[in-house]
Amino acid sequence: MQFSKVIGQKEAQQRLKQLVDEQRIPHAMLITGPEGCGKMAMALAFASFLLGERWDGRSLLGSEAEIANAEAMLRKWAHPDLHFSFPIIKPKNAGSDRKVACDEYIKEWGQLLDGGPYFTLEQWMKLMNAENQQAQIFEAESDALAHKLYIKSTMGGYKVSLIWLPERMNATCANKLLKLLEEPPMKTVFLLVSEHPELLIDTIRSRVQRFDMRRIDDADIEQALIEKRSIVPADAHRIARIAAGNWLKALETLSADNENRQFFDLFVLLMRKAFIRDVKELKHWSETVAAFGREKQRRFITYMLRMVRENFMYNFRQPDLCYMTQQEEAFATKFARFINERNVLIIQQQLQDAMRDIGQNANGKIQFFDFALEMVINLRR
Repeated sequence: MQFSKVIGQKEAQQRLKQLVDEQRIPHAMLITGPEGCGKMAMALAFASFLLGERWDGRSLLGSEAEIANAEAMLRKWAHPDLHFSFPIIKPKNAGSDRKVACDEYIKEWGQLLDGGPYFTLEQWMKLMNAENQQAQIFEAESDALAHKLYIKSTMGGYKVSLIWLPERMNATCANKLLKLLEEPPMKTVFLLVSEHPELLIDTIRSRVQRFDMRRIDDADIEQALIEKRSIVPADAHRIARIAAGNWLKALETLSADNENRQFFDLFVLLMRKAFIRDVKELKHWSETVAAFGREKQRRFITYMLRMVRENFMYNFRQPDLCYMTQQEEAFATKFARFINERNVLIIQQQLQDAMRDIGQNANGKIQFFDFALEMVINLRR
């Protein structure tokens, strides 16, 4: 994958190039940064370069034939020296002693990569047909990875182990990976792409070189929307501001059937039914939300927190402080006055409490119905 497919992040690319120029490529890198900043895209591009793809006309391979062969395989993500590890679920009806490694989902993983280097865990979970299961990287993956990496490089160059979301490794897998990092196979580079590096065990973090990326500049997102998505400049500017450096969020905003549209409709329904004290419909609303999986419930709460903040800020009549879609802003013109200094902190605290309780496997119907009833009171403050 070419670095040209990475949105913005020129400074991060220069830092990588400096490591190459100074021959200081670390054996293990922890690539991290804000959501949607392009961590995985950067890792895929760097892995492609390490395996022979050209970068500004330069390749680590010697002959044109070798380079062309490597680039052809990388276009299909079929290079024999590139090994992917990622969170997976156990197949339905699998016993507790069933060992599962990532190769069982390599077809679905290929489909995900074919859609581009920017994707979410939610998209991956849908491809695996996961329901309420928690995706993990299991012990069997570390065993399989060790077997692959100790074999001599097929193409004679680097071997690359790209691990997406390493914080989702279970304890046994993490400890076995630690041994690989302590005694890495010859000419092997580990690229760990993490959303939450603080969840990794300390011993792993101490054995990798951390590579932090910043959010994408709004101007880069705006330009990408115009050039890659043919969005008119005015709309691209608004979307870029809403995205706040997150390309994934920009793509969500473009989608007509995106999850945020569903969340918006549910938020509006809640506020309208709470205002007229329609308890029966509020109960139905809570049952609808409770039917979501845990991860989606948490994303919905995060969305509501944002909408409460944006509606409160809308009252100040300073457009530069607000980050809403046209649809959200149209609703705010009439609703924002009900989110004020008397209730904004209370509502935010109640949402944060619900987030905590949902994370601790509390009953969703009870949590969301309780919050809906609290909104009946809050909107009258």
